[in-house]
Amino acid sequence: MIILGLTGGIGMGKSTTAGLFSERGIPVFDSDAEVHALYLPGEAGSRQIGAWRPDCLDVNGGVDRARLSEHLNRHPEDFKQLEEIIHPLVTQRRDDFLAKAKHEGHQIVIFDIPLLFETGADALVDRIVVVSAEDSIRRKRVLARPGMTGEKLDTIISRQSNDEFKRSKADYIIDTDRGVDHARKQVDTLLEALLNS
Repeated sequence: MIILGLTGGIGMGKSTTAGLFSERGIPVFDSDAEVHALYLPGEAGSRQIGAWRPDCLDVNGGVDRARLSEHLNRHPEDFKQLEEIIHPLVTQRRDDFLAKAKHEGHQIVIFDIPLLFETGADALVDRIVVVSAEDSIRRKRVLARPGMTGEKLDTIISRQSNDEFKRSKADYIIDTDRGVDHARKQVDTLLEALLNS
């Protein structure tokens, strides 16, 4: 089984590209979605975060992501504590995903990890796919999102490895400048090359 690490900065089109792999029947492990699921009421993530920072829970016992984000902006040193809670839980879910995909006989799986290099998760994958777009296009996409500002975007970008670095580490690059159909053709070419190698 080949594990592809899929990454790309905010606004590059990574989530859309992950969807293109799903369309082709490739199982995708979305680490961000798993974190969001762990923040739901009654989940291990919300229980452990509640024991650590009860003020960051909502009335139902789920994690209030706005409050948590506000707390981390004021106390960035607490990122480490949050990671110590969440990372082992995400790792367990990823291991379960991999075992299921192997059992089902899949030849390729995707680990969709925005901070692939920043978290050292590139060591877990066989090949790296970087989703990329021109900076002007990415900024236009992200600034169209509700509640997004240039300042917020710059803060997010500052926490991510730059695109040039990611591209230098890539085995494959999917350029999303020219829309979804063009990206889909690149995904199909990549899969064909992998399955026939």
